[in-house]
Amino acid sequence: MNFNDLEDLVSNNASQSIPAELVIEQKVVIKEPRIVGNWVCWLEQRPQENGRTTALIRPWKASDVIPQELTPDPIDLRTCLHGYGGAPLAIKQNDDFLYLCWIDKQNGCLWHQVWNGLNLFNQSRSCSLQPLHKPICISKPGKFYLADGLIDLKNNRWIGVMEKEDKDFLITFSLKKQLQSPKIIYSAKDFIGYPSLSPKSDQLAWVEWQSSYMPWDASELYVAIIDIDGSLSNPLRLAGNTLKTHNLVSVFQPIWLSTGELVVSEDSNGWWNLMLLSADFRLNKTISWEKLWPIHAEVGLPQWVSGLSTISEIGENIVALICTNGTWSIGLFLKNGEIRKINQPFNDLSFLYASNEKIVVVASNSFNESGLLELDVNDETWIHTSCRELRLNKNKISVPEPFWFDSCNGDKVHSWYYPPINGSKVSSPLLVQAHSGPTGMATSGLNLEIQFWTSRDWGVLDINYGGSTGFGRKYRERLKRNWGKLDLEDCTRGALALVEEKKANKDLIAFQGSSASGFTALACLCFQDVFSICACRYPVCDLVSMAKSTHRFEAGYLNYLLGSLEKDLDLYLDRSPQNHIEKINKPV
Repeated sequence: MNFNDLEDLVSNNASQSIPAELVIEQKVVIKEPRIVGNWVCWLEQRPQENGRTTALIRPWKASDVIPQELTPDPIDLRTCLHGYGGAPLAIKQNDDFLYLCWIDKQNGCLWHQVWNGLNLFNQSRSCSLQPLHKPICISKPGKFYLADGLIDLKNNRWIGVMEKEDKDFLITFSLKKQLQSPKIIYSAKDFIGYPSLSPKSDQLAWVEWQSSYMPWDASELYVAIIDIDGSLSNPLRLAGNTLKTHNLVSVFQPIWLSTGELVVSEDSNGWWNLMLLSADFRLNKTISWEKLWPIHAEVGLPQWVSGLSTISEIGENIVALICTNGTWSIGLFLKNGEIRKINQPFNDLSFLYASNEKIVVVASNSFNESGLLELDVNDETWIHTSCRELRLNKNKISVPEPFWFDSCNGDKVHSWYYPPINGSKVSSPLLVQAHSGPTGMATSGLNLEIQFWTSRDWGVLDINYGGSTGFGRKYRERLKRNWGKLDLEDCTRGALALVEEKKANKDLIAFQGSSASGFTALACLCFQDVFSICACRYPVCDLVSMAKSTHRFEAGYLNYLLGSLEKDLDLYLDRSPQNHIEKINKPV
């Protein structure tokens, strides 16, 4: 039996198959939600508008109300910071007034606008904030990138990150002036992210890292005093990597509590875990963090883009997203060391934000596509608003099962196995896939592309090969100097493990990948004889070319994945699929 023989199988199951038109249908992407009093605001990226991103707002839990667009066409909220962007919007409430600052992709400039009406939502359930003035361009165009900003109302300014001439700076713009040049208040040695303003607007915290390290490998947490004139003084390193030891540490997303305490996630114990610093730390001669919540789970993410959020304050406590073996949950972190799981049915979660006993997060699960989850902590009531309305029979959805198997070095590897909708058997074709970035993570949220295959009686194996996020630093570091070797070994062994369990046909195994996993797919065809066909989208084919042409943010990344180009040129050449084309004898 070969893939051509599957045509009859597909046609016989046509009544239960998910149509391709539904799979490829354009749908919006929701990112970076915020709570503003009794309102919820979020970014919406619209493929039908050439990927334009806009800011929307509506009252809390009023999913029946048409959201108000705050940044109408042609405004496009996107940034280019560090090549991957993120965090184009800053938002702040002051009583009835809503302050917005955003970066517009059209010219890279920073814009500002104030609205009022946050307190006027009433029984009519109308959504009508009123602008006090037209959008004001407060920055001059320039050869720099802006992002990751916040609004400091005490000093009437925007504070954010500027990337210019291969270096990062903390900069400010007044909210009262037009077409300004940036005012530099701090120059980093290399990279900056996650500026965070204290409740009294008298201190600023941020994260720094230096090439050739990536921020999830080695980074540091700093804090400085904001002087009366708005400048920074007495920058103090509080946590993270020292670059003087061999024990690398990464810090993620510092936030201030209303008490003046500082919270950050760091992985000195091998997992991104929360730790707490008292408000009077500057009075102490030594910095003493409280590590109240040690868990073998992740409360952090690789910072490929700005604006990622897994931590927030809620009431007198902290709320955070927790990733355990590839599955996300929401936890309430009490200062007595207790962690309470918040009861809700979603397990693929991102972009958490909380305020006044309310939580908003982008959420999905096996039966629901990604959408806004609005949750009240006091009574654990919630609503979920998907990006589009789907009418799928739950019986036609394949629910993923965690599938662990042995790697070539004896380590356990995690994957999600989606059985064919009519059950797996020894004759079932199998599609293997992997995430598109070396530190990515396969999750269990509803993916119609996967369901397209399972509804046609294919099994799908979505692999978290060594290097993936969600399983601790040691799991991530398996890929160090092993890219193009361990990833393809893991993907191959995962497929063969299902064959051994009589859940797949060894002659009907396909592989699909994109970008980094496209590289893995091609490498599998070059150096393995397990896959009968392969589908690749924008794969990496030439590692030497990639090393010479990549942008500043990941300029040193291949040193970690492979070694230095100068010393390990032979390795780069040997693992580049384009140098082994003659070994590929299967359809691509």
